[in-house]
Parts: sequence; C-alpha cells; structure tokens
Amino acid sequence: MTSAPQLTVPAPREAGCPLDVPRSYKQAAEDGPVVKVATMTGGECWMVTRHAEVHEVLADRRFSADAMLPNFPLMTEELRKMVGESRKSAPEVDEQEHIRRRRMLTAEFKGKRVEALRPQIQSMVDDILDGMIADGGPVDLVSRFALPVPAAVICLLLGVPFEDHEFFKERSRMMLDFRVGPEAMGKARIELTEYMNKLTAEKQRQPDEALISTLLTKGELATEDVAGTALLLLLGGLETTSSMLALSTLALLQHPEQLDKLRADSSLIKGAVEELLRYLTVVQNGLARVALEDVEIGGRLIKAGDGVLCMLSIANRDEEVYPGGDELDLQRGARTHLSFGFGIHQCVGQTLARAELQIALETLLRRLPELRLTVPVEDLRFRDALGFYGVEELPVAW
Repeated sequence: MTSAPQLTVPAPREAGCPLDVPRSYKQAAEDGPVVKVATMTGGECWMVTRHAEVHEVLADRRFSADAMLPNFPLMTEELRKMVGESRKSAPEVDEQEHIRRRRMLTAEFKGKRVEALRPQIQSMVDDILDGMIADGGPVDLVSRFALPVPAAVICLLLGVPFEDHEFFKERSRMMLDFRVGPEAMGKARIELTEYMNKLTAEKQRQPDEALISTLLTKGELATEDVAGTALLLLLGGLETTSSMLALSTLALLQHPEQLDKLRADSSLIKGAVEELLRYLTVVQNGLARVALEDVEIGGRLIKAGDGVLCMLSIANRDEEVYPGGDELDLQRGARTHLSFGFGIHQCVGQTLARAELQIALETLLRRLPELRLTVPVEDLRFRDALGFYGVEELPVAW
C-alpha cells in the first residue's frame, strides 16, 4: 500500500437522507473501484466499491473469509477471541469443512422446503399483526412486528421455544454491539452458547421435526458443532431480517408513489423486495476478506495478507449496473444485487429471508392501508454498531 488513507471505516453518517449510503463512501469510490482506507480497529485495508470488482473478489477463492487471519478488517480483540473459542462451529474456519456443512444446510433452505413453510409464516405474521392491531396505535413497529416476525420464523426453523426469543434477541444484540464493551459482549456470548448447548442436548433426548434435531439425526456433526451452527443461524437470521423489515417499511413510507404502486398491484412484491434489498443493503460497512496471495483487482495489486472490504452498499448502487441507483424503483428488476454476498459464503438462508420479507411486507401494507409514521424522520434513531444498519424504533399508527 502506498499513499495514506483518506477515509476510516465505518464512516460516520452525514445529516440528510438516513436511507442513503454515507457520502464519504461515495466520494472514496470516485477515486477508483479499489481504494485504500483505514479501519476503526487500526491498520489499513482495501475498499472495493464497484459491482464487477466486488463480485470478482467474492467469487475468488484467493480471498479468504477466515476471521482469524491477520489483517482481517474490522476485527476487534473481543471478536477475535469469540471466533477463536467457537472456531469448530464457525463457517469461515476451513473451506472444505465450510462447504461440507453448507451442503448439509442447503437442503433445509431449498426453495421447495421454504415454499412449504409459507403457510406457517403467513399464520405467524397474521397472529403478530392481530395482537398489534388489537392493542391499538401508536406502536413501535420494530419491537411489535419487525423483530417478532423473524424471531418466530427462526424459532420454528430451529425448534427453539418462542417464549425464549426475548432472551436470545437481547443477547444477540449485545454480543454484536461494540458500544457495550468487551466484557458485556463476552458475557452475552457465553450465555447464548450455554443456552444453545442446553437446548441441543434436550433435542438429542427428545427430537422433533426442526433443524437442530435433523442435524443431530444425520450424525455428521458433534453435538457442540450442531449447537454452534444453530447459534450462527439464529444470529444471522434475526438481526438482518428485522433490520430489513423496519427499514423497508420506512423506505416505502418515505416514497409514497412507490408504496401506491405496490398497494395497487401485490404481484410486484417479489421484485419490490429485491429492489429494497438492493437499495437498503443493511450490511453497510462491507464484507471482509483477506488476500491469500497477490491478486490484481480493478487495476490495483492487492498483496497476500492484505485485508479487503467488499462494499456491498456502494456496489448495489453502481450506476453502470443500476442507472439511477440512488433512487428506489420497485419495478427496476434488481435480482443481481449483492446484498446476500456471492460465492461459497453467500447467505445460505436467503430463500427464507426473501419469503419472510415478501409475506410480512405484503400483509402489513394490505391490512394497514393507513399506516404512517407518528414522528418526523429526523427524530428517528439509527444504528450500525452491530455491523447491520437499522432503526432503533419506528413509531407508527394506522
């Protein structure tokens, strides 16, 4: 690396549209598809911003997702400790082992399997909305809808008792929130691990039809590895989908002409979800990788050992791929977005996430045609300390 970096990631979000990408990311991208940046954890890495180059890096096995490698971007000491202690069950630890486990999980997330879950997801969404409507507005849509929906679905998938969802919701947030400090993050990790180990042991004694029992029955993973895999699925399936539900609702309320199109034609919902995934990109601060050997990307030589951040949020607004990409257009046709990543580490639960978002948004908009914010957008509090961009509360009435 040559010149001193001009940007530190994560970058503060400037005043203005809270659903836009940080202006400093856009400005850095103007210098080229691969630029050097500093990170909040110290050191430097390469930031890759253009759709083609991000796609190239994520597809190239010369870039590793092993978070234990030196120079892995945005890796704090506490997170490194957490990854090290759970290394057996982390999906990044060994490529061949990751591929083997991914194949095991892929069968549980196939399109037909997820389609079979749609009636149950619809019933859960209706039940959650029934309770919210019965209590009357205004309510916080995050705590009353955007969090309970994915929590209910992941509980159904894994076989986790739904009455425990508050426990793992709070601890999962704390475990991933740099603001609470390493001691609190470590305590949350230990409590979640102990909970999942206990639940997995119970499933071994009394199996059911859910995923934890299925993995145990296959006998290809040790009990502690099943527990670790289930915990990773729980963490990955809760915060991202919850953030997307809340931000998608806000985005639609902020774009009434787009909202009217969707309400007038519910068949647009699948394409609308893809566009919302592209436009919002809750993984705002990039997917991290480390180069295993010298690789040239976008005219830059990335040397072995260099850290790389694939900036999905910028790539998803690349004007060469999405003309007018800073605008929300539900009829755009955005299926090529990179919000779920790409390559061997692409999100294994993306089919389920799409189904959840489609069902939840369509039902919310259909049943609450007068849905509206009860506070100015400027008064909303947003967060990205978890690695996912989101809104803390979303006060609404109908």
